[in-house]
Amino acid sequence: MTSRQRTASGAATRPTIPGAAFLRDRAAGLTPKQRVVLLAAVLAGAVSAWHALAPSWRVPLPTPGNAGEERLQDFRDALYFPIREFLAGGNPYDPAAMFAHWPVRQDFNLYQPYHLLLHAPFALVGYRAGAVAFTVVSLLLLVALAALTAHAVRRSVPVPFAVTTAVVAALLVTSQVGKAQLYIGQVNPLIALGAAGAVLARRDRPGWASVALALAWLKPQYGFPLAVLLFTRGSRRVALTGTAIAAAASLPVVVLLVVRGGGIGPFLDVVVANLTHARGTGYGAVDSLTAQRIDVAAVLFRVTGWVPSGVELVVLAGVLGTTALLVRTAHAPIADLLTVLAVVVCVVHQPGDVLIAVPATAAVGALWWRHRGEPGWGAAGLAVLTLAVPFAHLYTVDSTVVSVFGPRAAVTVDGVAVVVAWGLAVAAAVRLTRARPVVAA
Repeated sequence: MTSRQRTASGAATRPTIPGAAFLRDRAAGLTPKQRVVLLAAVLAGAVSAWHALAPSWRVPLPTPGNAGEERLQDFRDALYFPIREFLAGGNPYDPAAMFAHWPVRQDFNLYQPYHLLLHAPFALVGYRAGAVAFTVVSLLLLVALAALTAHAVRRSVPVPFAVTTAVVAALLVTSQVGKAQLYIGQVNPLIALGAAGAVLARRDRPGWASVALALAWLKPQYGFPLAVLLFTRGSRRVALTGTAIAAAASLPVVVLLVVRGGGIGPFLDVVVANLTHARGTGYGAVDSLTAQRIDVAAVLFRVTGWVPSGVELVVLAGVLGTTALLVRTAHAPIADLLTVLAVVVCVVHQPGDVLIAVPATAAVGALWWRHRGEPGWGAAGLAVLTLAVPFAHLYTVDSTVVSVFGPRAAVTVDGVAVVVAWGLAVAAAVRLTRARPVVAA
């Protein structure tokens, strides 16, 4: 075959480019209006993506003097230098070691140990090269999350896949939540893809769902509640296998850290020191005036100024218990939304963590539009609307809230919106189940 393919009649045609052919095939069945929307979304998304990527190559190299730098701070504190400490023979979970050896601002929280291997390639190069590579991969993961969202919507509503993917991707990289992932350098895009994928694939592809859950376990505050709720919904194999994969992937790292540290006792002392430090930080404590936590316990304190002893364990049990009772019989899209919202309101989470709710939110939103005149769907529509608050909390909006209501309100509004959305999802699950009973969502 020459560089120019030939038709049956012998006429020469231009060689095809695989990527271009894929896009052409995807757009072949679109109406003119849909093609315009697709083009507009791709252009808008490209502009937003360029601006969102810029901090990765503009960020200064970390030094003790610029530890307050917010650009790529999570990449610096939760990925690059913890992996460097691990590769240098130390224990990155030890706050004292991290602060002594590296120019970090935050300690390295209890991420799953396999994180130190999974993301090692980004720490094997220079800081700026690692930052750019990690940010580009995070952007691609947001696009993958948009594609997963399109798949979730198409389960219930016949929408064009390419257009839906492009629109959602553009909205993600333009929204505050999406931009923050790239600006701060968070690992949430990967975890969101894992968590949402586990929920959507748990029935049709349990093997892939198990791997996805293992990725969600990267942060235990995702993995544990999600595994519990998947188990409750009947996906026991997914819950157990995904948890086992995460544990098996982390075991070699744990063994190495135990050996390095001189045994189980010293290793557990480091874990205790890590938890003690986290409870006293401004971003982790339930009664912090500056933390942007969106879980029920933190929102309760923000709104009332009251934080009873043991409230976080009570919230964890209460939210998981309530959700577990409802998702067994709720309609699948509502049960999916209720599941992912329960994960982010039951234990310590930040506004960016609502990424895991994007596919389920879009699916419920599409169904609400189709059934908006029917009983019970009002609460579902309101849940989708309130979940838009963190995504719309852009800098201009934040400045307005601060100037009118003060900084405390600005770091509270997202949490209130997410907790209210979970409550509305609970109401929707109850009302729709009563209206049209189903079994085992």
